Amino acid sequence: MRESMFETLVGALVVAVAGVFLWFAIARGGEASAGPDRYELKARFNNISGIERGSDVRIAGVKAGVVKAIEGDPQRFEAVMTMSLDKKWQLPDDTDARISTDGLLGGAYVALEPGGSFDNIPQDGSGEIQYTRGSVDLLTLFASFASGGGNGVGDAAAASEPDTAAEDAYPLDGDQ
Repeated sequence: MRESMFETLVGALVVAVAGVFLWFAIARGGEASAGPDRYELKARFNNISGIERGSDVRIAGVKAGVVKAIEGDPQRFEAVMTMSLDKKWQLPDDTDARISTDGLLGGAYVALEPGGSFDNIPQDGSGEIQYTRGSVDLLTLFASFASGGGNGVGDAAAASEPDTAAEDAYPLDGDQ
């Protein structure tokens, strides 16, 4: 009887700790996307592999916000991403957004590269980044290099050989 009471108390303690962690996660989950010091910004990508809700949005490697939502646009066949950014980041309207990764095995994030425009993207929630670059599929990239595609070896060899057909059709002055 004494052991079963001890096991019951330990089980209750584990459930209570799990409940506290669950409450903390739910309470903090909406914090990143709400508040007066944040604004929403949209961007359209052709490929957002590796990005999910809650992924980092970084400017110069510094976390500036998070991905709030991802939707598909069936008319344009694009992924529409909504980001929540700190208001201290006033981005020019020619800002570039790209999907990047932390090394080969690292997680994906959205990298924002501000442009040089004097006009800023509005911070009222209607702003959209116009210039985007989607994620690169590393397996396809490695397969391309492995098969020799896109390395220009065949093109360089063909370009270095003289074009004798053109010389035969139009002989030089000394060849006549």
